Amino acid sequence: MWLEELRQEYHQRICREIVRIQQGESAYPNFADKSSKASREIAWRILEKIGYQTSQEQSLPGQTAGGRFEDVTRDFLEKAFQELQHIRPGKWLYKTGMNISLFDQYEHLARLQKLTIKNSDLSSIFGTEYLITPDITVSREPLNDEEINRSMTIVEDSRLAGLTPLRKTNSSVPILHASISCKWTLRSDRSQNARAEALNLIRQRKGNTPHIVVVVAEPLPTRIASLALGTGDIDCVYHFALPELQQAILEIHNEDQHDMLQTLIEGRRLRDISDLPFDLAI
Repeated sequence: MWLEELRQEYHQRICREIVRIQQGESAYPNFADKSSKASREIAWRILEKIGYQTSQEQSLPGQTAGGRFEDVTRDFLEKAFQELQHIRPGKWLYKTGMNISLFDQYEHLARLQKLTIKNSDLSSIFGTEYLITPDITVSREPLNDEEINRSMTIVEDSRLAGLTPLRKTNSSVPILHASISCKWTLRSDRSQNARAEALNLIRQRKGNTPHIVVVVAEPLPTRIASLALGTGDIDCVYHFALPELQQAILEIHNEDQHDMLQTLIEGRRLRDISDLPFDLAI
């Protein structure tokens, strides 16, 4: 099955390029918390279920684990979304490290930045926290009129539909479709940072709100809950291996983690990475 194979490829890259075993009194994977027995046990069992094999390279030169997690997740989403073109057609761009001012809904923030740099009073009022650079952005290129008129003449000039950003004659700036934050591990400060970014994306936009989601590898549901519980900012949190996480927690018989995991799943706050391409097609 295509989706299963793509998900396996995603996990293989994560194991090969990101997962490293930290040595000490008790060895543990680098997405577990060494001070938590439950975290270590769950992480080990997840690796067993996704078929982890020890990497020959035990260090991560250059990019950090978090940076590689962004790249691998972006590649997975791009491949998956390409196969869903019949469901959500369009020219889609998948990038890391793109400031939101480069997209249609937030283009005005670039002008605001120039003003605040020149004016210290404005800078003290607005600050710079609105200039967000999401880990991954999915955007759509505007359409030229030839594409719009492929089947019949729908538009001819700018008198009608002269302001919509979907027409390239009105704007050549990509439209932000999704902002995706990637968290290899979760601590309280990281979850609050993701929430702050989400609220800024909602408040600072001129136009439609993009999908705002977070992808995590964190093994402890009680920590995922710090990010996933509640509504109004983040659409949903996606785990890189949710079925494997469920099985791992059942095997270690940890009721607290199991109950919290069920709360997150049944409350529609936590899904698997394989759900994300379909949710982005909505």
